[in-house]
Formats: sequence, structure tokens, C-alpha cells
Amino acid sequence: MTTNKKSGESKKLSGPEQVAEFMNNLEHPLKEEIEEVRNIILSTNDKITEHIKWNAPSFCYEGEDRITFNLHGKGFIRLVFHCGAKVKDRKTNEHLIVDPSGILEWKAADRAMMKFTDKKDVKAKEESLREVIKKWLEVK
Repeated sequence: MTTNKKSGESKKLSGPEQVAEFMNNLEHPLKEEIEEVRNIILSTNDKITEHIKWNAPSFCYEGEDRITFNLHGKGFIRLVFHCGAKVKDRKTNEHLIVDPSGILEWKAADRAMMKFTDKKDVKAKEESLREVIKKWLEVK
């Protein structure tokens, strides 16, 4: 939220404005990698939107959070693939998608993580990341 100095009114920032402000103020050793992964995610599907959730950039599809950064690791960043804030009742314990690349680390049947350590790692995983995003967003 920002305050207009002339009128004293508060203006709620849009999702992209929240992320831009967050990134401008972010002090993180992997800031360039975060920006690159963010660009990959946003360019994978033009219906993906972004905002700040859990103190990090989060990406929504059809109004629901689906991918969120976790920036708390030492020497790496993570992407958390999930199905929104509310637990969904699923009839199976099988992984939500097939990940032939093996880059996802499954935490639950409908929650997985992907780790990045440096620019080289981001580049090496870019194609697999795009495929995982496409599959993840197809699942309801």
C-alpha cells in the first residue's frame, strides 16, 4: 500500500505493482535468478498473474495461487507448486502431474518444489520448468 502525499489517500497496489515494489526493495544474493525465473513463469502462459503472498512473488492462474517463490534457503531459491491456499479433497494419492524430467521434489501428491542454485542452473532447467508449469496449470 502506498500513500499519495498530496491527498493523503492510500492506494492499493495492483499485483504487478506489488511485485515490482517487492523486487525493487529485495536484497537477496540470487536476485537476478529470481527475476529470470519470474520472467520464465510469466512468459509461459499469458493468463498467469502475479502478486505478493507469503512475503514472496506468487503466481495465479484463473484467480488461484498455483506457484509461489520460497526465498528463505541459503544458496538457493525454491518454487513451490501448489493448488491454492485451500486444501482440495482429492480421491487419489498419485502425483498431480507426470514429471518426466524429475526436477520436482514432491512434498505431497498435490504439492511439489523446484530448486535453483545459480544462473547456470536456471538456464539448464528452463525448458523443464516451462513444461512443468504448462502441465501444472492444466490440472484443476
